[in-house]
Amino acid sequence: MNDLNEIVSQAKTAFAASTTLAALDQAKARFLGKGGLITEQMKGLGAMSPEARKEAGVRINQAKTEVEELLRMRREAIQAEALEAQLRQEALDVTLPGRGGGVGGLHPVTRTLQRIERLFASIGFDIAEGPEIETDFYNFTALNIPEDHPARAMHDTFYLDNGQLLRTHTSPVQVRYMQGHPPPLRIIAPGRVYRCDSDVTHTPMFHQVEGLWVDETVSFADLKGVLADFMARFFEREQLPVRFRASFFPFTEPSAEMDIGCVICEGAGCRVCSQTGWLEVLGCGMVHPKVFAHVGIDAERWQGFAFGLGVERLAMLRYGVDDLRLFFENDIRFLRQFA
Repeated sequence: MNDLNEIVSQAKTAFAASTTLAALDQAKARFLGKGGLITEQMKGLGAMSPEARKEAGVRINQAKTEVEELLRMRREAIQAEALEAQLRQEALDVTLPGRGGGVGGLHPVTRTLQRIERLFASIGFDIAEGPEIETDFYNFTALNIPEDHPARAMHDTFYLDNGQLLRTHTSPVQVRYMQGHPPPLRIIAPGRVYRCDSDVTHTPMFHQVEGLWVDETVSFADLKGVLADFMARFFEREQLPVRFRASFFPFTEPSAEMDIGCVICEGAGCRVCSQTGWLEVLGCGMVHPKVFAHVGIDAERWQGFAFGLGVERLAMLRYGVDDLRLFFENDIRFLRQFA
């Protein structure tokens, strides 16, 4: 009995002296472990008589319970002290002024897309959208692109296993829109397009805006006026030189490439315009009658013009960016300039 009282007293002292959970576990092993003092007392029960064993067993269990309760209380005290110390360390002075939160900004390509949409909407153009996964009919056939046209080649188009493809331009949106909306109509079709190309001026995914105006009296003069006005307003120039060069696209006839006076050097000649003073910005033309035939529009009554421009191209010119890949690398130092 005296030995058990002494063991409980020693346990109380040892637990109280433990300031960490690791030290407390070591003290626990001294009294309750396999070779602990309480365990040794229990091992001695086998040498006692039945009457003495019963009485000693009760007392040993009482002592063990006391030691376990002392252990529990000390463990909770150590945990509470540790929590209190952590709270003191992490305490915040709520009276201090707050730090300003970082404010993000729109991506330059997004800014350019919104500007294009806003300018065309101001002159009555609606915005049309369509799927990025297209069929051969909408992406090529309905646009009068023949079977042997280079644009259909594997090196230019992403073909899918099911025979579909990733659209190479947003012109299929125009075809889909004309199928469901009788003329007259005015739309632009902004969106992502995909081609097998990647270098300083090309990426596998980029953005285009295709435009379409169909009416009974639309002419090439209307095409030139709309696009010249758009470019002047986009680049915020009262007088912006423009020129149209004859070109070829399967879905327009006649077709043209549109150039503007270099907005970097004001036409004097620089590296951006290859010393010519001109920048190519888009392709355009009058809608080919065969395109109207595919969507059931009478080409004898209706006529229209279409155009297509690269959003990244305009963004590079507007913001002075000389490498297309900067738009997609997500370098925070680059993007922060547009916040």
